[in-house]
Amino acid sequence: MSIVLQRIYDEEKRTGGHRILIDRVWPRGVSKEEADLDQWMKEIAPSSSLRKWFAHDPDKFDEFKQSYKQEIEKSSERQDKLSELKEMATNERLVLLFAAKETKYNHAVVLKELIENQ
Repeated sequence: MSIVLQRIYDEEKRTGGHRILIDRVWPRGVSKEEADLDQWMKEIAPSSSLRKWFAHDPDKFDEFKQSYKQEIEKSSERQDKLSELKEMATNERLVLLFAAKETKYNHAVVLKELIENQ
């Protein structure tokens, strides 16, 4: 299983694989051509209210992580998307793209962990 987390703005570090944007909102200043996505899976992103509450505050990360996992567990659509990601990751390199400046405390980190441990 190969899962790579990458900021969508870090194009000089682009890696090969199935590229999926996992943010609910399209990243500012990035055209669809520049993004070169295979898929935009905004349904798997945290809710707007959870994202705004968290605001990438490292002190809130543990609570954010639990809340985000609960959002996924309680939604059949998100469960389906998680299964789809897991299947992709077993067959090819999966590149999860996100826009956050914070690379250690964000939803992509949580999602990668869920995919690997599902």
